[in-house]
Amino acid sequence: MLTLYLSPGSSSMAPHIALHEIGVEFESRWVSFAKREQYAPEYLAVNPEGKVPTLVVDGHPLTEVAATLYYLAKRFPEAGLFPAGDLDAEARIISWMSFIAATVHPARRVGVERWKEVFEIAEERLGRRDWAVSNYSIADIHLFRLYWRFFNSTHPAPETFPGLSAHYERMMARPAVRRVLEIESAVG
Repeated sequence: MLTLYLSPGSSSMAPHIALHEIGVEFESRWVSFAKREQYAPEYLAVNPEGKVPTLVVDGHPLTEVAATLYYLAKRFPEAGLFPAGDLDAEARIISWMSFIAATVHPARRVGVERWKEVFEIAEERLGRRDWAVSNYSIADIHLFRLYWRFFNSTHPAPETFPGLSAHYERMMARPAVRRVLEIESAVG
């Protein structure tokens, strides 16, 4: 059984979406940031960094969005979230995942102007393609989660980031994304 420690609207949204895309059973363990549960001794025993997501697999915790998404995509290849056997596509997904984790994610803490700058880079990288790489993948889930936060915080006009805005709309149309947003907004 898989167990996902998550908090609504946080980085854990990405593996939450992936789990719904895959359609596998899992247990949700909600961590309230408002109550500072991420610092509770019980949670720190699972993830000493006090962050989400944490995906517990066979009793072993796996942390960080990119790692949890990669694990899920590789463990459940039938979901088609990782292009097995296509070295070029695999490398481009890893490139996107690294860019998102190392550049996009920390930009928000620097400030809105830096956040906009990194989404300009993401816009250029995405271009007018439907998906980050040839087909829908974990890179799209990871990108969406951060653009979702940016979009809902800054409300950019669609023409500001036309590629990312179109990607956002495609993602919002996916049943797994709609389901996760419904679940997470019900939790708070």
